[in-house]
Amino acid sequence: MLYPIYVHKDEDGSASGFAPGVTGLFFAGDTIEECIIDAKSAFDAHFELLADDGNEIPKAADIDSHLDDEDCQNGFWFMVEVDTTRYEGKAQKINITLPELLILKIDNFVSEHPGYGSRSGFLAQAARKELGKEG
Repeated sequence: MLYPIYVHKDEDGSASGFAPGVTGLFFAGDTIEECIIDAKSAFDAHFELLADDGNEIPKAADIDSHLDDEDCQNGFWFMVEVDTTRYEGKAQKINITLPELLILKIDNFVSEHPGYGSRSGFLAQAARKELGKEG
């Protein structure tokens, strides 16, 4: 998922920032580039703590809804890619029943699109896509 971050550059060239909509997430660096790298680490650490405490991972904010925020002036917007699937909990094996032809089609699709990794990976991604339509 792509998360927007807002970064301010200080007079000494260092930079600091935050992610609108993700309470308590801050990051910094000696340069803007280092700040963005630190943002990726900050997301990982922050989301891991949220998941460990059983809290939901926040959805990415809409930049347009923050353009007039006092804290989002005279700086820069960037996008950071975060793999939020890492924070859904440990995998569990389940038993499901599907028609044989559908399983064959899924397996063929996965073999042509190795990014899914497996039948389970494909089904998990399809479920996330459908469930995301609800929120």
